[in-house]
Amino acid sequence: MANLDRHPVVSHAQWLEARKAFMKREKELTRLRDQLAEERRALPWERIEKPYAFDGPRGRESLGDLFDGKSQLLVYHFMYPKSWEEGCKSCSFWMDSLERNVVHLAARDLAVAVVSISPLAKLEAFRKRLGWTFHWVSSEPSDFNRDFGVTFTDDEIAQKLPLYNYGTMAHPVTEGPGISVFYRNPKGEIFHTYSTYTRGLDPLNAAYQLLDLVPKGRDEDALPYTMSWLRHRDRY
Repeated sequence: MANLDRHPVVSHAQWLEARKAFMKREKELTRLRDQLAEERRALPWERIEKPYAFDGPRGRESLGDLFDGKSQLLVYHFMYPKSWEEGCKSCSFWMDSLERNVVHLAARDLAVAVVSISPLAKLEAFRKRLGWTFHWVSSEPSDFNRDFGVTFTDDEIAQKLPLYNYGTMAHPVTEGPGISVFYRNPKGEIFHTYSTYTRGLDPLNAAYQLLDLVPKGRDEDALPYTMSWLRHRDRY
């Protein structure tokens, strides 16, 4: 990050000129983002043939049950390995942004479900601790997480195999974060339409979008690792 004490300071007229010039770049990005969103929606789908099962607050649930009467479903793959006592603090950071949007998304025919590998009792306790209300289920009865690229074996981790993010990188622990999107047609057929990982999750995080606007930005370059500053919301 640049030294803010030496940052250029100009007159209002000069500031306005620079801001308007930069707005042209922002508009280019906006148009490109809209174009990519349209291309993303046009990607081919794959039919879901496997009968996935989940443990949820309502009992045993199928993938179709997670749609909750909607035609679209967004799944957040939350990192919570069975050996962990708490859920991932980074995923929790993302969930704090998702929490209050679930009702708005439902109004646009989109259901949201959070899926983790840990047993349901552990998920429920952590959800209540952080005050979340979204639907959180355990994929423990199935290989859902494995099939959607967010679960890895100890051997794969030890060998640093590039299996995460469509085979572009290794993952350091047994669970990784991600988003998967599904569509269910009137006949009840379910299709996988999209999944994204790593920086593809950024748009979900409102706090990072706001930090990108301010002088210090995310201010993480000098930290031991990205998000080492982060805490669960009840630990600040």
